[in-house]
Amino acid sequence: MRGRPQQAQQRHRALSIAQDEYARRRRQLMKMAGEDAVLLVAAAPERIRNADAAWPYRQDSDLHYLSGFPEPDAVLALLPGRLHGEAVLFCRERDDERERWHGESIGTERAVSEHGMDDAFPIDDIDDILPGMIEGRGRVYCHFGREPEFDARLLGWMRRLRQLRGGGVVPKEFVALGHLLHDLRLYKSRAELRLMRSSAAIAAEAHLSAMRMAQPGRHEYEVEAELVRTMRSRGAVPAFPPIVASGANACVMHYQANRAPLRDGDLLLIDAGAELDCYASDISRSFPVNGRYSREQRALYEVVLAAQQAAIDEVRPGRPFSAAHEAAVYLLAEGLCSLGLLQGDAETAIAEGSYKRFFPAKTGHWLGLDVHDVGDYRIDGEPRILEPGMVVTVEPGLYVPPGERSVHERWRGIGIRIEDDVAVTRDGNEVLTDAVPKEAEAIEAMLAER
Repeated sequence: MRGRPQQAQQRHRALSIAQDEYARRRRQLMKMAGEDAVLLVAAAPERIRNADAAWPYRQDSDLHYLSGFPEPDAVLALLPGRLHGEAVLFCRERDDERERWHGESIGTERAVSEHGMDDAFPIDDIDDILPGMIEGRGRVYCHFGREPEFDARLLGWMRRLRQLRGGGVVPKEFVALGHLLHDLRLYKSRAELRLMRSSAAIAAEAHLSAMRMAQPGRHEYEVEAELVRTMRSRGAVPAFPPIVASGANACVMHYQANRAPLRDGDLLLIDAGAELDCYASDISRSFPVNGRYSREQRALYEVVLAAQQAAIDEVRPGRPFSAAHEAAVYLLAEGLCSLGLLQGDAETAIAEGSYKRFFPAKTGHWLGLDVHDVGDYRIDGEPRILEPGMVVTVEPGLYVPPGERSVHERWRGIGIRIEDDVAVTRDGNEVLTDAVPKEAEAIEAMLAER
């Protein structure tokens, strides 16, 4: 029994981002910003759920990307060319009384020795120390407008510099940090892809476990509980509140209630992903609660599956991000027309936008530290060209609202989404989430074994 925790720790260390990679990211970002810049990234604040109960803490994605530092109440300052060290962290100092209640803190010494900072100071001293570091630099890169409390503090430092020095050495420019940093985050390293494969594997296991227990008479929240149980048992957390939508609930794009009973004859749409060391996965599957698709469910399902497969084929180097969506939309429109839910042909349905009654969404998004990850989708007005290291979701769907009077009632209330995570590789793509079956026959075969 003693060997298991040690093995788990070894696996965790093997997956985690190494300190030299964090340092490399910081150097790259400072080189992009220039010698006369200062870059400031604040930790995510602790957020109160109600009374004195806090939400589970999750670090700001940008601070995590640049440092891996996991605690709140911290500010990372990157100071290109500073002789005493370019990466400076302000963080909580060790405090015995606080640690008695809240657990051990990292502190300034370990911020240097274990987290690779060049220098570290107590966060309580930031008002006295950081303005002097900002002095004389031309630009401040930061996320101005994201956290009002940090914005006010930053403006206070600027006022102090003007008052003390007559305004001659105060930075003249505030620049949005995301313009530089988020382009770096778009390209995943080998270590990041390893983490994302592990996150995807955990999410896949959770989906399979949920599919096996989702039967008539149970409730959506029981399925949600199984998803969360599996993720937590593997050291992950949900990347977002799971969507567990049975029957017509699946036609609500961001359904959250998860309260309804599972009924014989309904489909169940599950959209859930795991987060491991802050890296997300995102999977959707739609399957029959009783184990067999009805004729109408199967017909729409096959349309969505064909659309998804065509879209995945477009996720490869040199193709525009929009190509996957365009491929999916054509096959969805073609299928809707052939089944009689739309009149005319696919070209007309696309030109007129009539297909949007049944597919109002986009086909995918960037994936990484955030479920809807950072990165521009268009460059100079044109769709971004896919390159190795980018990771996208591919998630076409068809949603026939229960009140849609333009179609026969046998189609109404059917909602289907099929979603996988796809990494762009040098010669094509890698589907990170293919451990969860999506062919109708394979799903029915698996459900028959319950």
